[in-house]
Amino acid sequence: MPTSSSKTTVTSIFLSVLTSSVFPSDFALEMLMALIDGCTWGCAKAPRLGLANFHPACSRLSVNLKEGAEKWCKRKCCCLRVSAPKALIPMEDEKAAVTGFESSGNADRIRVQSSVLLEGFHKDAKLINKQLRANGFCSSDRSKVRVAYKGLPGAYNEDAAFKAYPNCETVPCLDSETAFKSVESWLVDKAVLPIESCIAGSIHRNYDLLIRHKLHIVGELHLLIKHCLLGLKAVKKEDLTSVMSHPQALLQCETMLTDLGVTNIAVDDTAAAARAVALEGRRDIGAIASSRAAELYGLDILAEGIQDDEANVTRFLILARDPIIPGNDRPYKTSIVFSLDEDPTVLFRALGAFALRNINLSKIESRPLKHCPLSAVDDSKEGSAKSFKYLLYIDFEASLADPRARNALENLQECTRYFRILGCYPVDDETDTTGSS
Repeated sequence: MPTSSSKTTVTSIFLSVLTSSVFPSDFALEMLMALIDGCTWGCAKAPRLGLANFHPACSRLSVNLKEGAEKWCKRKCCCLRVSAPKALIPMEDEKAAVTGFESSGNADRIRVQSSVLLEGFHKDAKLINKQLRANGFCSSDRSKVRVAYKGLPGAYNEDAAFKAYPNCETVPCLDSETAFKSVESWLVDKAVLPIESCIAGSIHRNYDLLIRHKLHIVGELHLLIKHCLLGLKAVKKEDLTSVMSHPQALLQCETMLTDLGVTNIAVDDTAAAARAVALEGRRDIGAIASSRAAELYGLDILAEGIQDDEANVTRFLILARDPIIPGNDRPYKTSIVFSLDEDPTVLFRALGAFALRNINLSKIESRPLKHCPLSAVDDSKEGSAKSFKYLLYIDFEASLADPRARNALENLQECTRYFRILGCYPVDDETDTTGSS
């Protein structure tokens, strides 16, 4: 029969091993946080600890691990109770948008082979490690941060990665889902994700992916986008009959494209469009992308700054496996997502939790709850109207180290069915005025 001191020794050894140099610090943090069931961020005042993956819940070792984890969490985390999120039905997988394209009108049909557009992407997180080694990304030098992004080299997403981590190793991925998975699989350290544009608005797919995966928002940045019209060497813009790019880039340059009278070809990435123009060798096809993409793929810049609005800023999120510890040393922003109970006053009470404490809400976004779009409807005359069920995303300007924020979240959870803190991170109040051109 083990004594109390021996049980304490077992717990101490377990915790000391995790926090020793044997494991990376972020791995130790992940293991310790995994001991706390229901703690999305911070620690629980009275945590419900689930250790089924380590030892049976009834074992004495589990009890001592709970005690050790609770002591560690009290020492390292903000004391904020966050209820365990209820399981949501997984969303459908993201489909690749680029499968070959044709122009319309009387001109000859233009088809860009999908292999031209997709070559160079990392298409599956399971194969990323092998591809990284083949492309020379895996080296003994781990001092550089590896950052995954959606697109090919020269994409605006890669520009955002370099702005966040100037000396990083960037890893191109076919879609945002692969970028998420590569971080979760420890193949890269961070991922950058565009979340909204001042012109096009929110990127809804990426909001959905924040729910599907368990990464934390650890930073944000604003990137000024400057579009360029690219073509083969010695080509003039008047020679073009078609222009390809990402749908949003085409929309943001609508005035110039209308004046040229060209056919728009939508592809999944601006850098992929530039690469396709270079490989196809068609002098009548141009691309809208960055000036860095022109340099990378050997194209001429036919026109610069062709977007309709000069103030074309995209906001990006930086994602990591572990959250950062919030402070009060600078302005912080917190992102949360939740669903509400069905009550006529529930939205008023939810938002009032922040208004009563003078906390500013910088963003409110609603997304339909997938696979459960409509509430029950009574066909009688007294029946209520059909209504969608929503997830609400909110960004508010306060740190979790601020008691006002913790109290507001405690009040909010009284009227929520689902609740999760996506991250607490420093505010980016400096937009790159030079832009990404």
